[in-house]
Amino acid sequence: MVNRDKIDLHMHSTVSDGTDTPEELLSRVRGAGLELFSLTDHDAIKGCAAVRAALRPGDPLFVCGAEFSCRDEEGKYHVLGYGYDPDSPHIRALVEEGHAIRMRKTAARLENLNRLFGIVFPEEEVQALLSLDNPGKPHIGNLMVKYGYAETKEQAIEEFIDKAKVRSEYLRPEQAIEGILKAGGVPVLAHPAFGSGSELVRGEEMERRLQRLTGMGLRGLECFYSGFSPDIIAEELFLAEKYDLYVTAGSDYHGKNKPVRLGDTHLESTSAMPGGMRRFLTDIVQG
Repeated sequence: MVNRDKIDLHMHSTVSDGTDTPEELLSRVRGAGLELFSLTDHDAIKGCAAVRAALRPGDPLFVCGAEFSCRDEEGKYHVLGYGYDPDSPHIRALVEEGHAIRMRKTAARLENLNRLFGIVFPEEEVQALLSLDNPGKPHIGNLMVKYGYAETKEQAIEEFIDKAKVRSEYLRPEQAIEGILKAGGVPVLAHPAFGSGSELVRGEEMERRLQRLTGMGLRGLECFYSGFSPDIIAEELFLAEKYDLYVTAGSDYHGKNKPVRLGDTHLESTSAMPGGMRRFLTDIVQG
């Protein structure tokens, strides 16, 4: 059985909004002494193929992952997919739609930043941005810092990018869950207590949300997360047990784009590995 303190199932590479390439990320995973990890790029699975190709005998166990940004009438959700068949047309269709939405949003953000604030980047920078697998707010924020429109990426996002609003367009949660399931994977709700931005979802609202998503086929909760307090972890573990869900743990590591340490999941705070995580290891990792 994998050491519970050596698990990190939520991280990002340059294929989405991280700063480490998949190969560099694998090297950091080795250095951190992790025994089980997953790459969960936003709306992308390409990085997982790169990691699998770079794995060597004796390396940590690896599970293919992805993270899909979703929204419906009730709110925003991030749905993680684990253990899917990367050749499945269902996961590929999901990735393609998520990518197309992301590209339309990026182009619209650039237009609105120009229209509202007079922010313009050299054409070669725009083309480089649009050639990325999954550009997002951090990429635009870094460009704004580079060209003197903001002092920090965080300032750029808060004072400009978030105000240059674009038409809300997302995958629906039932789309993501269905696509992951049809690809033979396991859909898990990422950082459940965190909805959108600083939104905090707790108590009855969290349980109502969970009832809806489990009705769609959701099968797991990310109960251990770098940003969670002990009481949030306890609440998520209670709900996972109540609804018989898998339990996962992730840092949400983004390299230099986020102040989160690889492997920081707070799993060490529990005295024993939760039953839902044991089942995940047995059914998904070893099964």
